Amino acid sequence: MSEAETVTIRHLGARGDGIAEDGTPVPGALPGERVAIRRAGPRAELVAVEEPSPDRIAPFCPYFGRCGGCAVQHLAPAPYAAWKRGLVAGALSQSGLGLEPEPMRDAGAPGRRRITLHVRAVEGRAEAGLMEARSHALVAIDHCPITVPALHRAPEVARRLSAPLGHGRKPLDVAVTATLAGLDVDIRGHGPVSEGVRAALVRLAEDLDLARLALHGDTVVERRPPAILAAGLPRVPPPGSFLQATETGEAILSDLVLDALEGRPKRVADLFAGSGPFTLALARRAEVHAVEGEAAALASLDRAARAATCLRRVSVERRDLFRRPLLAHEADAFDAVVLDPPRAGAQAQAAQLARSGVAQVIMVSCDPGTFARDAATLVAGGYALERVTPVDQFAYSGHVELVGVFRRPAKRRRR
Repeated sequence: MSEAETVTIRHLGARGDGIAEDGTPVPGALPGERVAIRRAGPRAELVAVEEPSPDRIAPFCPYFGRCGGCAVQHLAPAPYAAWKRGLVAGALSQSGLGLEPEPMRDAGAPGRRRITLHVRAVEGRAEAGLMEARSHALVAIDHCPITVPALHRAPEVARRLSAPLGHGRKPLDVAVTATLAGLDVDIRGHGPVSEGVRAALVRLAEDLDLARLALHGDTVVERRPPAILAAGLPRVPPPGSFLQATETGEAILSDLVLDALEGRPKRVADLFAGSGPFTLALARRAEVHAVEGEAAALASLDRAARAATCLRRVSVERRDLFRRPLLAHEADAFDAVVLDPPRAGAQAQAAQLARSGVAQVIMVSCDPGTFARDAATLVAGGYALERVTPVDQFAYSGHVELVGVFRRPAKRRRR
C-alpha cells in the first residue's frame, strides 16, 4: 500500500464512493472534501477527512464503514436525495432520453422487510452478519437498524439455526423475511440434510416461533402461512423468492403503476409478475394476464387471486420472457402492458413491445442503466416517454427503483 496523500473529492459515484480528481474511488468521502488517502490498486482507503463537507452527518449505524450494506449514511438528506435522483437523470441522459425525472419518492420506512445474513464459523463458533464492502470478510452484527423491528432478532435466529448444520463451518446464507405470521426463513448453502437434521430444524423452528423454515426453497416446516399483503390482499410467496424491499416501497410502486393507467383499460398484461403484487393491484380495475418464469411464484399468485372475491379475472402463464418474450401481435391484445424485470432489464421484451401497437407501457425497474437502454428501444419504436419517477426503497445504497410511463400516440396504435 502506498504512502498517504491528500486529494480533493469532486463528486459522488454511482456506488456512493467519493470520486477524486483523478477518478479514484474513495469509500466514505464526500464531494468538496479534502481527504488523506492511501492507494490500494484502483481504489483508495480513506485515512482522514482534513476538510469535511458541510453535508457530512454522523451515521446512525454502529457498523457503518465496515458493513458493505450501506454506502452513504454520512450524507445529509437533501444532497442524498439529489444524488439518488441524479443516478436516474444521468442514465436517461446517456441514452439520449431528454427527460428530467420526477422528484424522488422516499420509501425506506418503516424499514427493510427482508435481510440475508451470512453465517460463518469464527474461532469455533457461529457468527451471523453481513459482508464488508467488496470483501468476503464477515461483519458480525447484533441487528441491522434499517430493517423493521421484527427482523432485529434475525442474527440470533440465523446463529441458532446453524447449529444442526455445523455452526457455519460450511458457509450459510440465511434469508429472513418479516411476514404477517412471523419470520419466514430460507437457508441456503448447506445442501441435502439427513432426517435427523431436519427434525432438529423443526424443533428449532418451534423454539424460535418461526412461521416457516425452508432449505434451498424446500419447506422443512410451515407452522403458519407466512403471508404478505399486496393491494390489501394476502399472498404467500415461495421461500426466499423476490420481494420488494419495503412495504412502503411496494405500495408506492403499485400506486404509480395504477395512476399511470390511462382511461378504463379492459385487459392488462403483467410481465415478470413474480408472486403478483402488481397483478393483484391491477385486477381491481381490469382483467390481468400475469406472465412469470418461476413456477412457484406463479402458483403463489394464482392461489392469492383465486382466494380473492374482489378482483376481475386473472389468468397466469409460465413463460421465460428472456428467451420467449411476449410477441408484438400478442401484446396487441392488451390495452396496457406492465413489466417489472430483474436488474438485467428486458431487452428482448422491449424490442417486441416497440413493434406492437399496445397503447401504454409502464415499466418498473431496479436499474437505471438497463431501464434507460430499454426505454430508448421503446422510444425508437414510436413511444413517448412521459415521466420517470425514482423510488428510494434501498436507503443509503446506490440502488434505486423507478417507474417509467410510455404511451403510443393514438394515430400510431394498431389492433
